[in-house]
Amino acid sequence: MKITRALISVSDKAGVADFARALAEQGVEILSTGGTATLLRREGIAARDVSDFTGFPEIFDGRVKTLHPKVHGGLLYVRGDKKHKATAREHGIEPIDLVVVNLYPFEATIAKPGVKLSEAIEQIDIGGPSMLRSASKNYQSVTVVVDPADYEVVLDEMRDRGGETTLKTRERLAIKAFIKTSDYDRAIATFLNEKQETETSFSASLPLVSRLRYGENPHQTASLYGNFTEHFEKLHGKELSFNNLLDITAAADLIAEFSDPTVAILKHTNPCGVGSDPELREAWMKAFSTDKQAPFGGIIICNRPLDLPIAKAISEIFSEVIIAPEFATDARALLQKKKNLRLMRTLQPSQPNEKPEMDLRSVRGGLLVQQKDAAEIGEIETKVVTKRPPTRKETAAMLFGWRVVKHVKSNAIVYASADRTLGIGAGQMSRVDASRIAVWKAQEAGLSLKGSAVASDAFFPFPDGLTAAAEAGATAAIQPGGSVRDKEVIAAADERDVAMVFTGVRHFRH
Repeated sequence: MKITRALISVSDKAGVADFARALAEQGVEILSTGGTATLLRREGIAARDVSDFTGFPEIFDGRVKTLHPKVHGGLLYVRGDKKHKATAREHGIEPIDLVVVNLYPFEATIAKPGVKLSEAIEQIDIGGPSMLRSASKNYQSVTVVVDPADYEVVLDEMRDRGGETTLKTRERLAIKAFIKTSDYDRAIATFLNEKQETETSFSASLPLVSRLRYGENPHQTASLYGNFTEHFEKLHGKELSFNNLLDITAAADLIAEFSDPTVAILKHTNPCGVGSDPELREAWMKAFSTDKQAPFGGIIICNRPLDLPIAKAISEIFSEVIIAPEFATDARALLQKKKNLRLMRTLQPSQPNEKPEMDLRSVRGGLLVQQKDAAEIGEIETKVVTKRPPTRKETAAMLFGWRVVKHVKSNAIVYASADRTLGIGAGQMSRVDASRIAVWKAQEAGLSLKGSAVASDAFFPFPDGLTAAAEAGATAAIQPGGSVRDKEVIAAADERDVAMVFTGVRHFRH
């Protein structure tokens, strides 16, 4: 199908003038709109306004300019169909053989900090996707270009084939256009879902990354979808398992809470030790000392390049995965001697105040969708509820524990000092039991809880939890508050000279 007429209307104008000039040199009539038409004329390329072609002006500030039967009829009518040709003649519809469109930058717009809903809506392209779909539906006759990278492909075929493109190329470009419009619509729907004021549906479509050997257990099938490989690079080791992927994500979320040099150890997505220190090996020792049994076969993550001293210390135990922003050459060489150990490099570490991702959970017959827990508690000094405010050391310990308890399965209790965890109790049906386990873990590790801070992911429903923490040696407590017995819990803290803070933020993790 020889291309005699092209409609060009692009947001990304890179290379479009050269492309249009090459088309014009082959005798192709060019239709265009708005800024594209202005650019082409400035470059000395004849471009006919679409409004002149349709006999109808652009209206509503350019919202309606290509939505016209002469445009879509010129794209959609079947060239070899006698009835279609007769209808085209009757209504003065001329063929459009090539459509070159890339869409308004909606995704770039919503990526801007503080973008307003009205600003985003104005960047929803209507005419562009409509033309792409019309041209793509009729790919037997019409060539559609949505990506500037395909300009040369089209020109080369036209030069070699007397102004025509091959069916194979038209088909490939049509599929590419449908994928583009689908992704574009999905980005709009996802954004509006987040901003929604009315009930609506949820949709998601993610590319397949890999088929996994199996799921959570060997009898379950599983696959990985999305852009995981944009966040992590595997440097060494076996294929990642379903459970590895869950643990890596949990580890990355936890380490993002800390700006000081920090090492965290996780098992089954639960932290079993976290430590901070200017020397990474010392941070490791603090984390490992919390619990020397659970880390076997666990996940280790640090937020600084992993050097040889910590590599030597880590290599003394068996680990499934070690994650770091970078590995020193000698450290990597040492760790790669372990064939079953996976080494992962973080490519896009989480940044403070970045937009929370969506958290998806399957339920019987449906899907739960929520924002990931990224709540901040603000100034801790304004949230003291006891007679005695915390000391500077206690405040640091409370904040350390609070960063960790957010990532522990509920019911969750963490005892901490200013730079390390001392005891962690996770996933218990009773908060008192979680506290008992945390105390027992500290005792097993030979760690004293005297002068520690206790962090609870949800409120203490009764004074007994606070009392147990004080008896274990805690002198400060941080919790959301909100129990009907808050006054009793505060009174219990005052009786034992425990400084307590109510954050007003709960961190349940089911």
